[in-house]
Amino acid sequence: MALKKTLTIAGSDASGGAGLEADLKAFEEHNTYGMAAVTVIATMDPDNNWSHGVHTLPINVLQAQLKTAFSTGIDALKTGMLSTEEVIQTTGEAISASGVEKVVIDPVMVCKGEDEVLNPGTVDAMIQYLLPNALVTTPNLFEAGQLAGTGTPKTIEEMKVAAQKINALGAKNIVIKGGRALNSDKAVDLFYDGQTFYLLETPKVDTTYNHGAGCTFAASVTANLANGLSVKESVIEAKEFVAAGILHGWKLNEFVGPVYHGAKPRLGAPEVTVTEI
Repeated sequence: MALKKTLTIAGSDASGGAGLEADLKAFEEHNTYGMAAVTVIATMDPDNNWSHGVHTLPINVLQAQLKTAFSTGIDALKTGMLSTEEVIQTTGEAISASGVEKVVIDPVMVCKGEDEVLNPGTVDAMIQYLLPNALVTTPNLFEAGQLAGTGTPKTIEEMKVAAQKINALGAKNIVIKGGRALNSDKAVDLFYDGQTFYLLETPKVDTTYNHGAGCTFAASVTANLANGLSVKESVIEAKEFVAAGILHGWKLNEFVGPVYHGAKPRLGAPEVTVTEI
């Protein structure tokens, strides 16, 4: 028996709902062998309203992890939280040198306010070192606006413009996660393959138990690519997987509720409507 090997280069979420913990759950549910290179450790303080701390690991520790993982022969990989410009550059250069082609870039950004990145230099570093490696990138609305330089898109037409600009920066396929943020009764994502736009829609779920949804989506795309699905097939299945996880999300504690990674195979998934636009 030989499983496909998947790697996440991402932060650790001590609560288990997002980051590499979410990625490894998704990898396992998609029948791949998951590995992780830890970039940061994220903590949450229950005595201070679950406020987040981000603790970046030393670069030499990241480099040693990447050397280990890439020596095994990775079939597909994803990135997650890369907290500094140096971490982004180190990761991007390692991916380029690895020869891995099935690369999913989840451009996780730390926000300051509604439309500003805490460290703007990380956006430039992502554009320089990550996007040229991306077979797929999976920004949310805010991240798409930062990468495209357009500001956060608020309509489908603005999402299309942002996707084209990100494609021009080197990413071959773009999924902009509109999710529940758009003014619609559907959870709407936009997929652009460099030629054609597709809307991916599922019923919107009225819940706050969606912690880790973005990480889980990107990890699912990664695992699907490793297993031989096309990019479009990978994205559609990932949408199903996450929609099921959100539908059956659950309360971890008084502060947060994660998606349920085992929902789709055990409880079924909402149908994804795919419309070429």
